[in-house]
Amino acid sequence: MSGVTIYVLIFASSLAVAAGVVPLLRRLAPRLGLMDQPSARKVHTTPMPRAGGVAIFAAFIVALILFENAFNLAQVVSILLGATLMSFMGLWDDRRALPAWVKLIGQVIAAGILVVSGVQISILPWFALNVLATLVWVVGITNAMNLLDNMDGLSAGITAIAAGFFLLLAAGSGQYLVGGLAAALLGACIGFLFYNLNPARIFMGDSGSLFIGFILAAVGIKLRFPSASVAVSWMIPVLVLGLPIFDTTLVFISRLRRGLNPLTTPGKDHTSHRLVDRGMTAREAVLTLYLAGGLLGGVALFVVQATRLEAYALGGAVALIAGYLLWRLEFRRRPVRSGA
Repeated sequence: MSGVTIYVLIFASSLAVAAGVVPLLRRLAPRLGLMDQPSARKVHTTPMPRAGGVAIFAAFIVALILFENAFNLAQVVSILLGATLMSFMGLWDDRRALPAWVKLIGQVIAAGILVVSGVQISILPWFALNVLATLVWVVGITNAMNLLDNMDGLSAGITAIAAGFFLLLAAGSGQYLVGGLAAALLGACIGFLFYNLNPARIFMGDSGSLFIGFILAAVGIKLRFPSASVAVSWMIPVLVLGLPIFDTTLVFISRLRRGLNPLTTPGKDHTSHRLVDRGMTAREAVLTLYLAGGLLGGVALFVVQATRLEAYALGGAVALIAGYLLWRLEFRRRPVRSGA
């Protein structure tokens, strides 16, 4: 089978499994203790099942197992182990809230599995710096996707957009393994989105957000760009995942300015909430962020073929726009109350 055929089959099977399993999980969630109760810091007003992450995980794994002959599955064992650890830790947190330090240790261990297997950043001059950069990248993106899961359809939709661009990038450079991972994640997220778009009928929970964050981080590390120099290629996954990075940066700045713990303090202070504060509906805010994610992915596609000067000019422009938006959203709005 050709690479395109394999990608289509992986995508279709992952989508079908996710779309088929979610209704079952919606019925089982109350019995499993996987219900998200409404509170002042949350948008929903009635208890919601939060077992969608199980469907995303199952769809991803099943799709890869069905087509394991298309590539050497042994190459992705470390990614699957780390992702499974993330998903099960998130599932436990969905049932009984885990302390933040326990989740952080689990995330570092999962990232360490990648490092030990050789899936790590390798552009820095010293091994220790590469290991540290890998840990920071994996833990950072994982938590960024977890924080982004704050409005119907947002985290799954942004993941689908990022996975779609990663799939295009991998297919363009003949990286079938990375393309397969991206195709499986894309299908799983779209299958879940059938039930998670506003108004949502199920949430993914931490079992989903930690899982998708880990997979995106790992795929970003494994991508290689033969036509781009190392001085440029590092920008590509950062651009594709620019929206969750932006949102996390905004939240961290906002909460640190108010003397709050940025990871453990809940609040309606995310980019999506601020767009709603400025007059958008929740659906409009999510669609606006989809557009932003798509634009950043488009810039990443251009950077692959750009000269170093063009790439850094584009990267600098994106950074300036992001800095302006951070200032506009954080310093030109009314104060945000903790837990509100």
